[in-house]
Amino acid sequence: MSPLTLKLIQVGFLALLWLMVLSVAAVMRGDLFARRRTKAPRPKKQGKAARPVAAPAAGPGVAGAATEVAVPVPAVTARESRPPKPKRGAARTLLVTAGARQGASIELGASPISIGRLPENTVVLDDDYVSGRHARLYPHEGAWVVEDLGSTNGTYLDRTRLTVPMVLPVGTPVRIGKTVLELRK
Repeated sequence: MSPLTLKLIQVGFLALLWLMVLSVAAVMRGDLFARRRTKAPRPKKQGKAARPVAAPAAGPGVAGAATEVAVPVPAVTARESRPPKPKRGAARTLLVTAGARQGASIELGASPISIGRLPENTVVLDDDYVSGRHARLYPHEGAWVVEDLGSTNGTYLDRTRLTVPMVLPVGTPVRIGKTVLELRK
């Protein structure tokens, strides 16, 4: 091989290496300095709306697979402005069982709980593996639903990575970064 060919191959590999380094730096910058994404407000609908909530697949399908099921969510009217009373046996607190905030508990109400690194979240986790807006928990028909908000490292419900919103049973661990959360009665 001629010296010119070897030099061109070296320059090509060097350019490829720098391209890879810059792309890794851009991904890390986006994760470390999470920008707040603003969404346009949704128009309010009258009547009932459908929200996908995952349900375990039944039958001889793939083990551990989840399917989306449309569950109607009633619209809030002026008469229903008071928060509903929790059902008997329903979860009342969210407990941090592992991680930097171990032992902390959050009283559950009727409003959703956002989890992430940004200060506007309900539960702020100072963890390199947690995105700015990582996950949220929200009440739905007497149960709590956990949803991953497109985080980089994912949200795990009892060792299973969430891809769709799932109902969170009482006592089932939810891992977000190095932190583990559980619903308690």
